[in-house]
This record gives sequence, C-alpha cells and structure tokens, in this order.
Amino acid sequence: MDPAATSKSNHCLDAAKACNLNDNCKRLRSGYISTCSRELAGSEPCSRRKCHKALRQFFDRVPGEFTFRLLFCSCKDRACAERRRQTIVPSCSYEDKEKPNCLDLRSTCRADHLCRSRLADFHTNCQATFQSLTSCPGDNYQACLGSYAGLIGFDMTPNYIDASTTSITISPWCSCKGSGNMEEECEKFLRDFTENPCLRLKPNKSKEQSLCYSETQLTTDTMPEQKTFVDQKAGCSRQRAGRIPLLVLLVPILLLGL
Repeated sequence: MDPAATSKSNHCLDAAKACNLNDNCKRLRSGYISTCSRELAGSEPCSRRKCHKALRQFFDRVPGEFTFRLLFCSCKDRACAERRRQTIVPSCSYEDKEKPNCLDLRSTCRADHLCRSRLADFHTNCQATFQSLTSCPGDNYQACLGSYAGLIGFDMTPNYIDASTTSITISPWCSCKGSGNMEEECEKFLRDFTENPCLRLKPNKSKEQSLCYSETQLTTDTMPEQKTFVDQKAGCSRQRAGRIPLLVLLVPILLLGL
C-alpha cells in the first residue's frame, strides 16, 4: 500500500501528529504514556494510581480539539483502530487480571467524590431519552463525549473493547458475572456504555468507524484546512440545517473523515 495513502487515511496518526506539534499536548501526552508504560518491580506492570493521575491531567488540561481527535478519530482498518484503542495505554489504565462486577466497580467509583461526580455527569449527558429526535439529551452528542472523556483516569475508565472496524463497542473493564439477583440492574448499567445511542458507533459514508465527532469542525494551527472548532453546546444533529429523519441523524454520530 502506498505509505502516503495510508497516512492520509489514518486519522488517529494525524491526531497524534497534531498533538505533538502543540507543546502542552505533547508534554502531557508524553508524560502519561511514560508513566503508564513504566514497569514496576514485582508482579505489578505499572502504577495504575500514577497512570490515572497523569491521564486526568492530560484530559483536564489539554483542549478538546486535541484530546477528542485522539479518542474519537475515525478508522477504516484495524491498525488505525488499534492505535485508537491504545490511546489511554489500556494495559495499565484499563485492563486487569480479572474483570470486577460492574456494580462493585460502580460502588468503588461512587466512594470517590470526583469519580462519583464524573459518573453522574456521564449519566446526565448520555442518558438515552425519548424526548429528543436522536435519543440523546438535547441532541447534544458533544456533551456526552466530553463526559465520556471525563471518566478516563478513574476506576470507571471506559475504552474500546477491541480493534474491530465493523462492530465497535466501548465499556468499562467489568462484567455482570456474579450479580445474583442484581443481574438486571447490572446489565442495565453496562448497557449505558455498550448500547448507548449517544455513543452509538456506525460506519459513515466513507466506511470509517468512529464516535459522533466531526473532525472537519476542529481547528489547529497544524491543520490549515480546518477553520473552526466544534461548538461544545451543539450536537451532531445541529451540524446540518433543518430537522431530518432519525436514521439520517444517526450517521453524524460518527467522526467524519478529514
């Protein structure tokens, strides 16, 4: 394959390059990658506590025009999708030897005031509703994606479960095994991530897979063809004039190609 063509189609690689050309983004991204990749003596592969702290600093201090592109870049091949999955260094920040029960993980999160607040924001901004045309609160996908990013660096850290380019699913590192008579509640909680219409993943017109984020609305000094950054108060459904059918509106859930 032509390397130039590969680079042009790998929006996740483009996002990393854009970050590296911004001093703040590069410094904080390099910081969390180094921290989350640092092996410890003994059986622990890394310090998850330090890794989470470094991730929180990155997503709290770097503008969304960079962080959103890294998290939600559109992909049409597994190499790109795997780069996207590796964004948060999941071997340290996300994965563990065993998956805890999701309700236990939720309880752990709620015991920390900041994690509890971030999880509440996620439910507020991503809770499926029949009161909007797109089933997303206020038709505002951007607020949901911001709340999703806000969970990274906590016990409830979500991520892509694999590098699939045909059926993308995001989830916290947990399962509903051993839920007993709470299994229904556990499955409902897990579906808030895996089957959330605000985080629904479908191929766009160019067959690339991503979340609802329009890269054509990003702005960075390194991408001269991009003139404006997305309005965080505007949902994907507002990127086009007029009211259009739901099936058409589901397409803007995706990251459009550059």
